[in-house]
Amino acid sequence: MAEHPEPGSDGDDAESLVRPYVITQGREHSDAVRLDMISVVIAARADVDEMALEPEQLRILELCGRPLSVAEVAAHLDMPVAVVKVLLGDLIGRGYVLARAPYTQQSPVHRDVLQAVLDGIQRL
Repeated sequence: MAEHPEPGSDGDDAESLVRPYVITQGREHSDAVRLDMISVVIAARADVDEMALEPEQLRILELCGRPLSVAEVAAHLDMPVAVVKVLLGDLIGRGYVLARAPYTQQSPVHRDVLQAVLDGIQRL
């Protein structure tokens, strides 16, 4: 006969399903901003009303002391990216976090520059 795991053990999936729902208050996205997994976020200000924020949001602010992608924040928190996007959207809406699209180079690197870098590496 199959044994049933004790509540709260690794076999209990209910908490893993309910907790993100509770953290985001049932929302699937934030109205403040749309974020991609590779959007870069950084804390915008140091004055934080800790009583008005959830523990997960406070942890995000700690992490965002340096620029991180949304995916990196989610990995550090061990939370689904969708949940982190909602939390970040709320923080952006309150002015605690800034977000920008990832840096993309508008023009390709010139071949001579790449060759110079390669030559320098080979000399090492």
